[in-house]
Amino acid sequence: MNNLFIVNTGLMSKIKNVLQVMMISLFLSSPIVFAQVKELPDFTGLVDKHSAAVVNISAIQTSNAMNGQIPELPGIPENSPFYEFFKKHMQPFPAPRKSEPRSLGSGFIISSDGYILTNAHVVETADEITVKLNDKREFTAEVIGTDRKTDIALIKINATELPIVAQGNPDNLRVGEWVVAIGSPFGFEHSVTAGIVSAKGRSLAQENYVPFIQTDVAINPGNSGGPLFNMKGEVVGINSQIYSRTGGFMGLSFAIPINVATEIADQLKVNGKVNRGRIGVMIQEVTKELAESFGLSENNGALVVTVEKGGPADKAGIKARDIILKFDEKDVAVSADLPRIVGNTKPGSTVPVYLWRDDSFKTLEIKVGESSKDDGAERRRLKQNKKSETSNRLGLVLSEITAEQKKQLEITNGLLVEDMQPGIAGRSGIRIGDIILGLNSKDVKSVKQFNELIDSAKSGKNIALLVKRGEITTFITMKLSDEEKK
Repeated sequence: MNNLFIVNTGLMSKIKNVLQVMMISLFLSSPIVFAQVKELPDFTGLVDKHSAAVVNISAIQTSNAMNGQIPELPGIPENSPFYEFFKKHMQPFPAPRKSEPRSLGSGFIISSDGYILTNAHVVETADEITVKLNDKREFTAEVIGTDRKTDIALIKINATELPIVAQGNPDNLRVGEWVVAIGSPFGFEHSVTAGIVSAKGRSLAQENYVPFIQTDVAINPGNSGGPLFNMKGEVVGINSQIYSRTGGFMGLSFAIPINVATEIADQLKVNGKVNRGRIGVMIQEVTKELAESFGLSENNGALVVTVEKGGPADKAGIKARDIILKFDEKDVAVSADLPRIVGNTKPGSTVPVYLWRDDSFKTLEIKVGESSKDDGAERRRLKQNKKSETSNRLGLVLSEITAEQKKQLEITNGLLVEDMQPGIAGRSGIRIGDIILGLNSKDVKSVKQFNELIDSAKSGKNIALLVKRGEITTFITMKLSDEEKK
């Protein structure tokens, strides 16, 4: 019986395998499967209709070096014993030469009289720019203007009756929607790649003015400045950046929304530059812990950490530790929204600012200033002062700052972190040399006051320290526990 059972089990196993193969064969031949395959998008019509407006951009760059000349020896007189030594051993510069035209990127025509949009980084270092059209015609292009903060450039060629792209609305894009890129990756002109929208409104490091469209469209060097199309054949973005560990495509591509680009292009066309609003504040993201520290129910808005003295925000009455929730009637959902909203506000205009301060909502009026390229002067370092002999509840050894040092640092109050014990402060990111400006909604003016505030803070609650480190001022949060009690 046992042997019979084993044979029957083996037979049943073979029958099961045969049935599985038959089911797979039937499934693959099913018209339902073919119907699903037919539903995949066909990009051929889009490419045929709109690729003529996409251009390849190349450049010639000229070296400024001197032809076989010895460089000057500044500060060394000819009668110096070192003059002949340096003259003998310094190598002559190579002769100037023009590099061969090389593919830099892509662009697309936005008006029939020759205006073209591309990335600023594609053309800003070029001495001569050549635009090649889909019909193989080539034109020398003039740079109308560039804007590094958004990486947008407007160039023009001397031509008429050119094909143009249709512009769509990036706000109507949906995550998961198909999109198509046309460009010249690695110099291969009019290459077409497709993918989906991965996310919208992405903020990237050092890019404060662009809510990027993230896609998984294959973008490589040379695609920069090319158009991103939706399935209607409308341009919704300009392919600008990729995230890559190798320099090649890794599934993370970022495009500038076309509405942002056209706003910049309109200013470049009229003025040759962009006039951008500013209010003179430094901000950071409102985390859940920071929101709790300031008594705000939701972690929305932009937390003001410093206010430029005499700037528009200072004149309007905005203070450090204010949380800006709306600017010019536009919601500030995350801190990255504020620079874009302010930047797009006309300098000189007066707009309302809705903010949270001291457990209540307030509305102020602010006159928007114009952005400048002044990054501020370098601050002098602090000298060591008389410090507290013992650490406080956070394990920090603090010292008070002299009036002269406050003047040099352009601050009115603060304590220097002289030393620290292992504990919550170090784990939260506090470092020796930091200057603590505030605790929650209070300015810090003395070691005694700070220690009293810390001692009175309840365990289990988040506190927020306003910390200045070099040119950066930010809030650092930490949750106190019974372990920090003395």
